[in-house]
Amino acid sequence: MAKATNSAGRLRVTQVKSSIGRLQRHKACLAGLGLRRMHHSVEVVDTPENRGMINRVRYMLTVEEV
Repeated sequence: MAKATNSAGRLRVTQVKSSIGRLQRHKACLAGLGLRRMHHSVEVVDTPENRGMINRVRYMLTVEEV
Protein backbone atom coordinates (compact mmCIF):
# COMPACT_ATOMS: atom_id res chain seq x y z
CA MET A 1 0.00 0.00 0.00
CA ALA A 2 1.44 3.34 -1.04
CA LYS A 3 1.88 6.13 1.45
CA ALA A 4 0.02 9.38 0.81
CA THR A 5 2.10 11.93 -1.06
CA ASN A 6 1.84 15.68 -1.35
CA SER A 7 0.54 15.32 -4.91
CA ALA A 8 -2.70 13.79 -3.61
CA GLY A 9 -5.50 16.20 -2.77
CA ARG A 10 -5.80 17.12 0.88
CA LEU A 11 -8.72 18.47 2.87
CA ARG A 12 -8.71 20.43 6.11
CA VAL A 13 -11.67 19.27 8.19
CA THR A 14 -12.82 21.19 11.28
CA GLN A 15 -15.47 20.04 13.74
CA VAL A 16 -17.82 22.97 14.48
CA LYS A 17 -20.65 21.20 16.34
CA SER A 18 -20.60 18.91 19.35
CA SER A 19 -20.88 15.15 19.01
CA ILE A 20 -22.82 14.84 22.28
CA GLY A 21 -26.14 13.09 21.71
CA ARG A 22 -25.30 12.07 18.13
CA LEU A 23 -25.65 8.62 16.61
CA GLN A 24 -22.85 6.16 17.37
CA ARG A 25 -22.12 5.85 13.63
CA HIS A 26 -21.61 9.61 13.38
CA LYS A 27 -19.26 9.61 16.37
CA ALA A 28 -17.33 6.78 14.73
CA CYS A 29 -16.97 8.84 11.53
CA LEU A 30 -15.55 11.76 13.52
CA ALA A 31 -13.08 9.43 15.22
CA GLY A 32 -12.17 7.87 11.86
CA LEU A 33 -11.35 11.32 10.53
CA GLY A 34 -9.19 12.00 13.60
CA LEU A 35 -11.41 14.66 15.15
CA ARG A 36 -11.49 14.73 18.94
CA ARG A 37 -13.35 17.87 20.04
CA MET A 38 -15.03 21.02 18.78
CA HIS A 39 -12.85 23.43 16.77
CA HIS A 40 -10.26 20.68 16.24
CA SER A 41 -8.86 20.62 12.68
CA VAL A 42 -7.12 17.81 10.84
CA GLU A 43 -5.81 17.38 7.32
CA VAL A 44 -6.90 14.21 5.55
CA VAL A 45 -6.18 12.80 2.12
CA ASP A 46 -9.02 13.32 -0.35
CA THR A 47 -10.11 9.71 -0.91
CA PRO A 48 -13.57 8.23 -1.51
CA GLU A 49 -13.48 6.67 1.97
CA ASN A 50 -12.76 9.97 3.69
CA ARG A 51 -15.31 11.77 1.50
CA GLY A 52 -17.94 9.23 2.60
CA MET A 53 -17.23 9.89 6.29
CA ILE A 54 -17.27 13.65 5.69
CA ASN A 55 -20.59 13.44 3.83
CA ARG A 56 -22.19 11.44 6.64
CA VAL A 57 -21.39 14.09 9.29
CA ARG A 58 -21.24 17.19 7.07
CA TYR A 59 -23.68 19.03 9.36
CA MET A 60 -21.00 19.03 12.08
CA LEU A 61 -18.01 20.00 9.90
CA THR A 62 -16.45 22.66 7.76
CA VAL A 63 -14.26 21.43 4.92
CA GLU A 64 -11.71 23.31 2.84
CA GLU A 65 -9.17 22.19 0.26
CA VAL A 66 -5.52 22.63 1.17
